[in-house]
Amino acid sequence: MNKDRCGASSVISNDDDSASPLHHVSNGSNTPSSSEMGPDAVIIGMTKIPVIENPQYFRSNSMLKSDTFVQHIKRHNIVLKRELGEGAFGKVFLAECYNLSPELDKILVAVKTLKEASENARKDFHREAELLTNLQHEHIVTFYGVCVESDPLIMVFEYMKHGDLNKAHGPDSVMMGDGPTNRPVELTQSQMLHIAQQIAAGMVYLASQHFVHRDLATRNCLVGENLLVKIGDFGMSRDVYSTDYYR
Repeated sequence: MNKDRCGASSVISNDDDSASPLHHVSNGSNTPSSSEMGPDAVIIGMTKIPVIENPQYFRSNSMLKSDTFVQHIKRHNIVLKRELGEGAFGKVFLAECYNLSPELDKILVAVKTLKEASENARKDFHREAELLTNLQHEHIVTFYGVCVESDPLIMVFEYMKHGDLNKAHGPDSVMMGDGPTNRPVELTQSQMLHIAQQIAAGMVYLASQHFVHRDLATRNCLVGENLLVKIGDFGMSRDVYSTDYYR
């Protein structure tokens, strides 16, 4: 999984990790006319991409748009910080992304790479990019765009600082105790209700878009600051990328 013009932005930390340039991000355009779009824009139309069957999600034909404008992000504006996870078909990195938000010079993002370069994998990649571009809600992980200049193909998502909900009670829990045992603090009933309400709101939105997630689980719900929870892991995110976004 989008922040500002694309959704809410994650605030970048001041730590100076050893960062490695991934190569290049610039903003695309959502205007309907390709002649009005700059050279950094990539148009991905569902009419030009064959439908790839995927058991993890279903979208009604009535919701398919003839043309979806997916933001193209330049590689030289993406700077990797560290690896977050790895799956059989690609890795997920924490990165800094420049020129993505008009309010901030850089923001933290989660970068997914597609290791497999087969034709089918590329079709799945482009199909999911279009699908994610059309999903915009406060409780759906924000999708910023793609980088398709060269391999590996890249998707750029909102970075959720505290990882997935499945690990909320682990050693890296959002809610840690202050004592010497450093034990995670149990969620209160009010907090659990707050989490459930956020997930339900995200699912109601997906239903309104005629979209069925089909793999809703705590591992696919990501946690940000102040116990903000968003649903992620759509389509190819489930099949191609690691189910564990964050280690």
